[in-house]
Amino acid sequence: MHQGNQTISEFFLLGLTVVSEQQQHIFTLFLCMYLVTIVGNLLIILAIINDAHLHSPMYFFLGNLSFTDICFTTTTIPKMLADIQSQSLIISFAGCLTQMYFFVLLVDLDNFFLAAMAYDLNIAICHPLHYAALLSPKGCVLLVVTPWVVSNLASVLHLSLLGLLNFCDQREIPHFCDLETMLRLACLDSQINDLTILVIGGSVIFIPFTFIFVSYSLIGCTVLRIPSAKGKWKTFSTCGSHFLAVALFYGSIVGVYFPPSSAYSAERDKVAAIMYTVVTPMMKPFSYSLRNKDMKGALRRLLIREIYFWRW
Repeated sequence: MHQGNQTISEFFLLGLTVVSEQQQHIFTLFLCMYLVTIVGNLLIILAIINDAHLHSPMYFFLGNLSFTDICFTTTTIPKMLADIQSQSLIISFAGCLTQMYFFVLLVDLDNFFLAAMAYDLNIAICHPLHYAALLSPKGCVLLVVTPWVVSNLASVLHLSLLGLLNFCDQREIPHFCDLETMLRLACLDSQINDLTILVIGGSVIFIPFTFIFVSYSLIGCTVLRIPSAKGKWKTFSTCGSHFLAVALFYGSIVGVYFPPSSAYSAERDKVAAIMYTVVTPMMKPFSYSLRNKDMKGALRRLLIREIYFWRW
């Protein structure tokens, strides 16, 4: 007789390694990466809020993306760091479902906000005369509120279906609670959940990705019609930071959910989890600040203002 999920009170998080010496090195490394992620994204948000030059739709979407990345890393990394220090590898069933809910929610939001930024670039480059009309303040708010509603509904649906499953005695979770891991622990047939992931989850990922692909295709066609090489380079440079963020995000998704081999590999899963939850959110602030003159200028002015304030 299978043990139902109503009798399960906790799961066991295995972590990245069981060697105590390595755990301390991992703790230091991940703490530094987490702090870099938080500080980097927080600086971008503060720069956007405080600099009037950045009060535009593109940076409005970027600020929401940075906020999402802060929440995304906070969903998993602090728990992992606390477990390493306390040597407690237990997470409650309710805590696991909560972590999974926010994980799915924030991944979907990241996807939608990247699509919104691609739409902004498309309008700015291909239809500059209609930019103000197509991206009005109300339209920008709608492009942020709608992803929150859709992502919440998708996450709640996954959570509700997961609550109907039964779980076996095997309750070991590699790193954190996500859909793939929880379904792997289910005793009964999870065909409905798999179908939901395919239809709902696939749509939430595929539709924005298609939108991004079409936007960049239109941008590419427009850029090719620019006569001067300098003009082409300036336009490509404008898109460079967003394109790098898109490559990081979807590259990590492919690494997690579409591995080259159909066989499950624990080591591959570890590397993919690190890339997905830590490296990608950490690299995004660098991709937007290093290649963006407006952002670099805003960050410079913000830091100078803060240094001047604290000195006086």
